[in-house]
Amino acid sequence: MTNRSANRGNAARAKGHGSPRAKGQAQPRPKGRERANEDAKKRAEGRARAAEDAKEQAKEQAHAYRARFLPVSRDDMRERGWDECDFVYVSGDAYVDHSSFGAAIICRLLEANHYKVGIIAQPDWRDPESIAALGRPRLGFLVSSGNMDSMVNHYTVAKKRRHSDAFSPGGEGGLRPDHAVVVYSNLIRRVFKDVPIIIGGIEASLRRFAHYDYWSDSLKRSILLDSNADLVSYGMGEHSIVEIADALNSGLSVSDLTFIDGTVFRTRSLEHVYDYELLPAYSAMRANPRAYAESFAVQYANSDHVTGKRLVEPYGEHEFVVQNPPAAPLSTAELDAVYRLPFVRAAHPDYDAAGGVPAIKEVKFSLASNRGCFGECAFCALTFHQGRVVQVRSRASLVAEAEEMTRDADFKGYIHDVGGPTANFRAPACRKQMDHGACQGRRCLAPEPCRKLIADHSDYIRLLRELREVPGVKKVFVRSGIRFDYVMLDEKHGREFVRELAEHHVSGQLRVAPEHVSRGVLSCMGKPSHEIYERFVSLFEEENARAGKKQFIVPYLMSSHPGSTMKEAVELAEFVRDMGFNPEQVSDFYPTPGSLATVMYFTGLDPRTMEPVYVPKNPHEKALQRALIQYRDPKNRDLVREALRRAGREDLIGFDAKCLVRPEGSRGVPSKGKSASMGKGTPKGNPHAEGTSGNVFGRKGKSSRSNSGKDRPARPTGGKDEARRSPRGTSGNSHPGGGKSEVPHSPTDRGNRKESPGRRQRGRGSKRKE
Repeated sequence: MTNRSANRGNAARAKGHGSPRAKGQAQPRPKGRERANEDAKKRAEGRARAAEDAKEQAKEQAHAYRARFLPVSRDDMRERGWDECDFVYVSGDAYVDHSSFGAAIICRLLEANHYKVGIIAQPDWRDPESIAALGRPRLGFLVSSGNMDSMVNHYTVAKKRRHSDAFSPGGEGGLRPDHAVVVYSNLIRRVFKDVPIIIGGIEASLRRFAHYDYWSDSLKRSILLDSNADLVSYGMGEHSIVEIADALNSGLSVSDLTFIDGTVFRTRSLEHVYDYELLPAYSAMRANPRAYAESFAVQYANSDHVTGKRLVEPYGEHEFVVQNPPAAPLSTAELDAVYRLPFVRAAHPDYDAAGGVPAIKEVKFSLASNRGCFGECAFCALTFHQGRVVQVRSRASLVAEAEEMTRDADFKGYIHDVGGPTANFRAPACRKQMDHGACQGRRCLAPEPCRKLIADHSDYIRLLRELREVPGVKKVFVRSGIRFDYVMLDEKHGREFVRELAEHHVSGQLRVAPEHVSRGVLSCMGKPSHEIYERFVSLFEEENARAGKKQFIVPYLMSSHPGSTMKEAVELAEFVRDMGFNPEQVSDFYPTPGSLATVMYFTGLDPRTMEPVYVPKNPHEKALQRALIQYRDPKNRDLVREALRRAGREDLIGFDAKCLVRPEGSRGVPSKGKSASMGKGTPKGNPHAEGTSGNVFGRKGKSSRSNSGKDRPARPTGGKDEARRSPRGTSGNSHPGGGKSEVPHSPTDRGNRKESPGRRQRGRGSKRKE
C-alpha cells in the first residue's frame, strides 16, 4: 500500500468509517475497566469471605469461651463427651464463675479432684423438669440458696418484699423461692427419690439446728429435716465436700457418712454415736425460749475445730440431728490453691442478653485476703459460719491475682478492695489458736482485749505496698470493714497503718463501724467502748493533716439492737447531732439466723450470760429509734418529738443549739450557733449531702443489719453471705457454698454505702468538743 492510501485509510478510521460503532455494534470496554471491575468483584468477594471468617471466628471464640465454664445444659455435657455428671449443683444464684461465689469454689474444687460437675442455676421450682435438666447425677445433688439466705435476699427488715436481686440476671427479682434450700431439695426428692442430697451454703449452714425464723416469728426445725436432705455441709466446706465426694465415689452409702467433720446428719438411734453433748430437745425449746438460749450457747461454744464437740439435738425418741465437730480451717497453702482454680471471673454468657449479673461488679476486681473473724460482733453470724480462727492467703498469691486482673480488658487500674470479713486481720488472734483452738468462754477483743492478743499490721502494710507496685494498678482501696480497736492496740505499726490508709487507700471517706455509743448497747453488741473510736478518729485526722488531704470517717450506726431502750437511742441521736451531718442510710437490726443477737431478740436473754436483755420489737418503737438518728429529716419530726417525750428528754425539744427538733408548729431544726457547729473534720456545705453508694456466699454471710428504706440487697461478701457485712471480701461458702464470703450482714447494707472514686464525699463523725 502506498503512503497516500494509508493516509486515506487512517483518515477514514478517524471519522468513524468502518468502525463497529458506525455499524451500530457495541464497542468493547477498554481492558483497564474490565480489570477494575474484576478487581472490585474480587474485593467484594474477599470482604464477604472475611466477614464470614470473622463470624465463624467469633462463633468459635464464643464457643471456646463458653467451654471455659462448667456445663449448664445437656449440649454443654455432650461437648465434653459426658453422658452424666458426677454431681449436679443446684443454686439459687445465677452462675458466676468467680471466687467470691461459693458455688464456683465448690464446683471448681470438685473439678480439680477429677469429678464431673454440672450446674443448674435458679431452676423453676414450680416445674419438676427444671431439676432434671442435666439428668440423674452419678453421686449426688449439691444444693444451696446462693451467697445469701433466700429470706434475707427477698425481704427487708420490715418484711417488705424486695423488688430486685443482685444475684440474678439483670437484677431481676423473684427467680428463686423463699426458703430456697428446702424447696429445691424437696423438688429433687420428688424427681430422684434415692439420689443423695447434700445441702450447704449460708442458708443451710446457719440453720443446721433448730433456729429462730424472723419472717414467720417461730422456732423452726433443723433445715436437714425440713429439706429431706441426707447431709448438711456447714462452714466454708472445702474439706468436707471433697471427703464426701471421695466416700461416695468409693461406694459408701450416704447413710454411712456419719464420720466427716463439718457435716450434720440425722439418725434414728444414738447407738453408734459417741462422745457427744446432748442439746435440749426441739419440743423443750418450743415450750421454753430459755432452753433455746441455752442450746445456742452450747453450739456457739463448740464452733471451734479443736475444742468443738459432737452435738446432738433430739426430735422425739427416734429422730436425732447430729453435728460433727467443725472442719479444720484451710492452711495458707490450701487457701492459695483454692484461689488458683481456673475461674473465668465472669458471669455465664447466657446472661449477657439480660445485662449480666449485677453482683459481679463489686467483687470482680476485689481481692479476698482472709477468712474467719475473732471480732465476734453479736449481730454477725460469721463466727457460727467461718469460725474465729483467721485464715490468710499469702502475699504472693494475692499479688499474682492482682497481676491477672490487670490483663482483663475491663480493668481500669483500680482494685476495689483487699480484705475479708475484717480487712486488717492477717493472722490468728494469738499463737495458741492454731494448735489449741479459740478459747471457750473468752473473747479476743471486746469488751476488753485479751492480754495474749497479738495486734500486728506489718504484713498487711507490706501486702498493700506490694499491690501498689503491680504494673497497671493505679489505686488499691480498702473497703472491707476494719477493726479500729485492733488498730489502736498495735503500738508498733498502728499509726503506720493509718498513715498508709490516709495516703493511699481511701477515696475521700473511710467507713468504720462503731455501731453505737451507749456502753450498755455496745456490751450487748460485743463492741469496744466509744472512747476507743474517738481516739481512732483523732489519729485518722492527724494522718490526713500530715498527708495534706481532706478525708473523713463515716461511721456505721445501728438502731433497735437488743439492749437499746429509748434512752440509748437518744444518746445515739445526740452523737449524730454532734457529728454535724445526718446519716442517709440507717441500719436497723435484722434478726438473721446464726447470730447471738438474734437469740437475744427471740428469747430476751443474752445467751453468753443468760441475763435479761431489753429488746425493741414493736414496729412503732423501732421507727421511733430510727427517726431519732435521722432527726433532721422533716418527715421524722413528729416521731422524734414522741420519742423524746417517751425518753423524758423534752429538753431536746426547742430552739436551743443542742435541741434535736423544734416544738409543734415550728419549722426546721434548731439553729446551730458556734457552740453547736459541725464537729472538726466534718466537711462544710450541705450537712444532708448524700453519701456515695456502693457485698457472695461470703461481702461480705451478712450480719443482722439492714438499711431502712432500701430494697436491694448488698453486693456479694464474701461474701461478700450474710454472716458478715461485706460481700466484698469473702464469700460465705459452705459446701455448696464454698468461697469467701462476708456473708451479707444485712443484704441491704454495705453494698449501698460503699465508696466510689471521684464521687462527692460526705462528712465524718466526730464528737463535738464542749
